[in-house]
Amino acid sequence: MKPESEISPTSPTPPPEREDPDSLADFAADTAPLPPRAPTALEASPEIDAEVPPTVANRRELLLGLLGISSIAVMVAFDSTIVSTTLPRIADALDGMMLYAWVGSGYLLTTAVTVPIFGRIGDLFGRKRLMIWSVLLISLCSIACGLAQDMLQLVIARTVQGVGGGMMIASAFAAPADLLPDPKQRVRWMAVLSAAFAVASGIGPVLGGAITQSFGWRMAFAVVPIAAIPTLWILYRYFPDLRPAKVASGRQIDWIGGLLLMLAVGGPLLALELAFDDHTQPIAAALLLLTGIAAAVVLLPFERRTAVPMLPLRVLASREAQLLSLAGLLVGAVMFALIYFGPLVLQNVLLVSPRDAGLLMTPLVMCIPLASIANGYIFPRLAQPQRLMTLGAVLLALGCLGVGLLDANVPASWAMAAFALAGLGLGFLLPNLTMFIQVICERRDVGVASALIQTSRAIGSAAGIAALGVVVARTNVLEGVRIGMGVAILSCVLIALLVMNVRMRNTQETRSQG
Repeated sequence: MKPESEISPTSPTPPPEREDPDSLADFAADTAPLPPRAPTALEASPEIDAEVPPTVANRRELLLGLLGISSIAVMVAFDSTIVSTTLPRIADALDGMMLYAWVGSGYLLTTAVTVPIFGRIGDLFGRKRLMIWSVLLISLCSIACGLAQDMLQLVIARTVQGVGGGMMIASAFAAPADLLPDPKQRVRWMAVLSAAFAVASGIGPVLGGAITQSFGWRMAFAVVPIAAIPTLWILYRYFPDLRPAKVASGRQIDWIGGLLLMLAVGGPLLALELAFDDHTQPIAAALLLLTGIAAAVVLLPFERRTAVPMLPLRVLASREAQLLSLAGLLVGAVMFALIYFGPLVLQNVLLVSPRDAGLLMTPLVMCIPLASIANGYIFPRLAQPQRLMTLGAVLLALGCLGVGLLDANVPASWAMAAFALAGLGLGFLLPNLTMFIQVICERRDVGVASALIQTSRAIGSAAGIAALGVVVARTNVLEGVRIGMGVAILSCVLIALLVMNVRMRNTQETRSQG
């Protein structure tokens, strides 16, 4: 890892010596929460977000705070999974199969662009208000989706909804680190949050399919606004309003850096959509790609000179952070290819109803908490916990192989087993990606570091959906999904190779074994 002086040259005082990379990645040997401490010389730099935010005072506040995060996880799950089983019926009703992939990729595009922005704003101002605003925005856009008269209106509503999704994801994934600074305690509670997410995700496809079949697809979009009512009350009433000791003002926010970051992330993604869409626009795609590259080139030196940067480059300085970001990109691509095109292949190849497609997809999301709970139990006991991510990559590859072998003669149990293996693999990958990056980064950067992983996943998701959508549109559902699953298996192999090179060591376990 580079010395901190190279990472943050704007600090007026020389930073203290940092531990070597192995020590930086080590987990806390003590399971007690970190005690309050005075800011170091580095934390007293001109960056307004320097001081560590306070933690909750007692167990009751902790449980209520986690209840608020769990309610957000349920909202995210409903928002993502209900659409997956209703989308084939919506595309037929609105005669918009050509825009099928845009419903997902438009949402993920705006999510990818906004997650790092809101992650940084959460570090500067606190996360409670962001979570409340995200619930409101997602609910309003869900109502707009239900009122859409054509596929273009649906795509626009889902794209705007992605802004709320970015706000929600950036806040919810970083909030546990505010409440539980010790990673060994946090990993156990994150298993509970994963269980809440997975249960809601399991209910979502079934509920969406049942509502679509019984009342029509428009009523399926009423689930999210209804779920928003208790979520808003829990967040407003119980979630602690944790903020940094020094809160930046609106004038100190790096809006120029935020705009450059949005262009650097969004330009190439939108170029990918335009370049491989059925109505190819190569000139516009090339211009967007060049715009994204130029924005990235300008962003890096600009952020180095900014006192309160939107993207603190120290977050990306370590090799581990770079490897985890690339792994997150590949995990997102594989995960959302399964979520969005799994129901399509089930309904078009196995010829099942939307409700039955939701039931067959249930093992994918229900196995995530099983693996997450096992991960929370095994994680503190392994000297090298990155091996859990390697196991997850292997299981995910086996699940993709099973999905790729689906055809009209395959029994439904085969599909359920394939999605179950994929869910187990994701259960070992998703929580550890976030946990590892939070351990590697500094406490003051936990929001933007968590957002970095979510952005990588969102970029991979948008790219994966767009690429597989093009393949399906130019071939057929069965052949296109098989090609996509072949690429997904190769991606899983690369994920395993990447995480095997992450230097993460549990020193407490190493000492106990010695």
